[in-house]
Amino acid sequence: MAATFAFPLLEQAEELARLGNWSAEVYRDLMAYQQGRIAGSELRRKYCHTLAIMQLDMTGMTETAMHGGSLLSFVRVLDAHKVCVPVLRAHQAGHVRAFADDLTATFPDPDQALNAALDIHDRMQALNAAQADPARRVLCCIGLGFGEVFAIGLDKAMGDEMNRAAKLGEDTAKGGETLITEAFHAGVAGRADCVFERRSDDELPFGFYSVARKP
Repeated sequence: MAATFAFPLLEQAEELARLGNWSAEVYRDLMAYQQGRIAGSELRRKYCHTLAIMQLDMTGMTETAMHGGSLLSFVRVLDAHKVCVPVLRAHQAGHVRAFADDLTATFPDPDQALNAALDIHDRMQALNAAQADPARRVLCCIGLGFGEVFAIGLDKAMGDEMNRAAKLGEDTAKGGETLITEAFHAGVAGRADCVFERRSDDELPFGFYSVARKP
């Protein structure tokens, strides 16, 4: 028996979809699951894919806006996009979305995602070296995950590995650093061109690795 409340609940999928997060179809399917009318296995068959996920953040954007003004921070984002997007395309990123100073991208396999991350760092370093104005220099912080995700929402990738990649890229990685989840590491651990280091952080409930090109 459905619970009743003294306040209204929005149950119209089309109205919920105006939030811009999920489509009306996704809202309808989730409400059907919530009400026991469809099984979770059916939702997984419909929406789940195995993908590599990149979550990229840019360093110093808040400080730049505070001290150099909003336009300078916008120019730094522009510079990063001009570098990153061609790299993502070259490594067959399937979905790319930009929001503020973040970029999210998905890839068919972890090797493509890792190659893209390493190339982005290399090219950002080269761009920074050519910048006459130090205030325009920017580094990228990258988190990578790999596994089953639900192809819903703005990033077409929602789930545990997406959450972990986002925590690593946005909150944990430093400028110029790539951090990867344990599941991602399992997919690329055999690479002879990279060095992996097991890491942990008191703020995170899961372990992870840093990865860099072998000298």
